[in-house]
Amino acid sequence: MKNKNKFLVTLAIFSIFLLNSCSEEIVEIDPSGTVKSETAFSSPTLIQAAVNGVYNAAQMGVFNGTEGSPASRGYVFGAAYFQQNEARGEDVVNTEAFYQLTYEANYDATSANNVYYWSDAYLLINKANVVLKGLDGAVANGTITEAIANGYRAEIRYFRALTHLELLKHFAMPYTYTSDASHLGVPYRTAAIVTPEDVDANLSKARNTVAECYTLALDDLNFAELNAPTKAQRAGIDKIVKVNKGAAISTKIVAYQNMRNWPAVLIEFAKLEGQYALEANPMGVFANNYGNNESIFSMYNTANTNPGVNGALASQFNRRNLIAISPLIWRDSQWLVDDKRRADTEVVSNAVFTRKYKDVTNYSDGSPLIRYAEMVLAAAEANARLGNSTDALVLLNKVRDRALANPTTQAYTAISFATDADLVKAILKERRIEFICEGKRWGDIHRLLNDDIAPTTGIPSKVPNGYPAASAYALGTPYSGSLTAAIPSTDRRFLWPIPLQETNNNPTLKAQQNPGW
Repeated sequence: MKNKNKFLVTLAIFSIFLLNSCSEEIVEIDPSGTVKSETAFSSPTLIQAAVNGVYNAAQMGVFNGTEGSPASRGYVFGAAYFQQNEARGEDVVNTEAFYQLTYEANYDATSANNVYYWSDAYLLINKANVVLKGLDGAVANGTITEAIANGYRAEIRYFRALTHLELLKHFAMPYTYTSDASHLGVPYRTAAIVTPEDVDANLSKARNTVAECYTLALDDLNFAELNAPTKAQRAGIDKIVKVNKGAAISTKIVAYQNMRNWPAVLIEFAKLEGQYALEANPMGVFANNYGNNESIFSMYNTANTNPGVNGALASQFNRRNLIAISPLIWRDSQWLVDDKRRADTEVVSNAVFTRKYKDVTNYSDGSPLIRYAEMVLAAAEANARLGNSTDALVLLNKVRDRALANPTTQAYTAISFATDADLVKAILKERRIEFICEGKRWGDIHRLLNDDIAPTTGIPSKVPNGYPAASAYALGTPYSGSLTAAIPSTDRRFLWPIPLQETNNNPTLKAQQNPGW
């Protein structure tokens, strides 16, 4: 009983899906901790509010507490997603203490940054499962039709897949770590936990294998693609801030990229062509967050609904300047000195900071989870790895040329690369430049572990924590200053530990803790 009670405390918020897009309470909880779903799903309006609540939880966290609480750091897909995934890599420098444990890999099973990543991810997943269960009941009761429910299910199952895939990047080895991906992944939860009986049923749930996780995620994403509206069927900003077929297809592309299933990447990419377009100016996406042609899926923020000072992108990357661009990538020779993307930066106390996120007053910048440019480069990489160098080069140049001062003389040509492997490496470098401070770096480090062309070996060497000197940013030569020691993938720190609060209450997960923790 003692363990179950502790687990109930951990899961208390699981039963509460009371945050709609306006942070309004829409259900009450009775003394046993069960959701009064007959209230929450008793009308189309309340059903829409419950679905909106999943979006809210994805951006702000399930808790809606004061500054310093988990939600105010934007777990899982607010600023925490962007900063944690960047701070685990080498292309940024953590300037303050906010994500220093992540940046220096000094975390443990009780460190807030990685503990909340796990806990808020599973709170979001359970919130999705609760809503899915409620939708089933609403259809059975005739409150909404099966067709309407499937549209909502598409959105909710998309978030369920996206969140599990995000957890795999930090708590499990990459898909290709074993030949059949039979190594441990994360628990893939598909059942709603809202009652003590549900807790009993899930108290000892084990980790699925990585292969199982990907099978389940792709099933969710295929359902989302089939049942979500197209971009054209959405109106106004909903084309960008609500899940549509393009978001599902794009996340499948990322999944297949992680699996190194290059033909599947190209099959999925073909579905996107004609629906999206690259902006002529590479910074056009950020100048018009909710009205550009390139954004496929972004989280919506307003002055009244944003993750706050500890979770908003313009607060973290801009007003507070918590993470700078690293001299390592800033001085890389493949990032040309006159590249237009350098203009959307600012020097503060000698360090260079991105200015992609601009609204430091209302924190209204959209959180750019998926851009078409990423999909174009994914297709370029797939083509290059399959030997289709001509197609790969065209796609690479589509993204890169728009940032060049003089594409006529600076664009890559067929003689720029001696081998297809060199072309793959150039595409990967372009990803680092194009998506700096957009939360993409750790995903690439993780999936490229022991790659046959551009292998990563673990957590890379970095510029030491703090503000680099002005001289560290001098262009013209590679950075040659001090660096931290690299951490090999065999070190326990390559993976985050399952939180202690979780393993204390789940003996199965305790036995499946990541090695060394």
